[in-house]
Amino acid sequence: MNNDRRALLKGLAASLALSACSRFKSSSARPRRVLILGGTGFVGPAIVTAALARGHVLTLFNRGKTQPGLFPGVETILGDRIVSLDSLRGRKWDAVIDTWGPGPTLVRRAAELLRDQVNQYVFLSTISVYKLGRDSLDESSPVLPLPPGVEVGKPLKIDVSTYGPLKALAEQAAEAAMPGRTTRIRAGLIVGPGDPSDRFLYWPLRLQRGGEVLVPGVASDPMQFIDVRDLAQWIVSTIENQRSGLYNVVGPSEPTIGAVLARMQAGLGSSARLTWVPSAWLAANQAGDWEDFPVAVAADSPTSGFARVSAARALALGLRFRSPGETAKDTLAWWHAQPAERQRQPRPGVGEAREAELLARWHKSQNEAGK
Repeated sequence: MNNDRRALLKGLAASLALSACSRFKSSSARPRRVLILGGTGFVGPAIVTAALARGHVLTLFNRGKTQPGLFPGVETILGDRIVSLDSLRGRKWDAVIDTWGPGPTLVRRAAELLRDQVNQYVFLSTISVYKLGRDSLDESSPVLPLPPGVEVGKPLKIDVSTYGPLKALAEQAAEAAMPGRTTRIRAGLIVGPGDPSDRFLYWPLRLQRGGEVLVPGVASDPMQFIDVRDLAQWIVSTIENQRSGLYNVVGPSEPTIGAVLARMQAGLGSSARLTWVPSAWLAANQAGDWEDFPVAVAADSPTSGFARVSAARALALGLRFRSPGETAKDTLAWWHAQPAERQRQPRPGVGEAREAELLARWHKSQNEAGK
């Protein structure tokens, strides 16, 4: 890693830490000893900075290959959990946070090894565990089974058909190994500075560019996500309060596309003009899916329940969200600091020429309908 890239990453970590400090500076929670499996990817750094800001003592366990040296003052045990966890034996922590457990085998192995060494196992899961329909979802909603013919223990590919089911089985494996001592967090779409998927990024970039912006559906259509820093702060709070159980963690406070884009425009100072185009019209013109308009979900979509997930249980215990405008502004600041090579990589979202074509076609159709 070159020096410029390393400095940029450390600067991001420092800014995350300052954000966490400003929100938690009055914390009176006693310091906890926390083991983090991972800690240097996307969610991990936000958890580390939130925990450090509250005075907790951390140990990271990872391969040292992703953003090495990001937290030089934090103890790091190098290792690969796929190969062995033996280097964790004989140590004691108050809690472990598992930020990367793709399936039940690795989670069971970690939970069984650590159950006599930690009081609490926090497992970061996903709302992708749920069977999707049009109905809203909560923690009691059915989860997905593995596809027919797919079995745990046999070589399998993690893809769209297995990702959710494997996460659900991983949750169950953690609870089976440490009954009553697990915190299973089903996160919504995770966004914010450092997001490698660039899905949420489409909207801040497009609003910043200005002009006429094509927006699918109507303003009341659902739109849900969770800022990585809000997720991290909630995770740290579950350790401070020793909360076990199952929680959906997804926001924002006003989870509709109209409210989200309004907050983004305010946060960015954008004067972009929004043109709402019905989802049915877009579909008829071979447009409108997540590849074109990431994070947007039509209310009448057969899987719109994905954006109607209740976080009431976590909200009752202190989950809070920053404004989408703040998330958009900070995401843009992070993005503009990325190397040119990174910015040239393909990312989700309708292209400028295609958007202009669709807008022209839409206006033409409306003019013809009005004649």
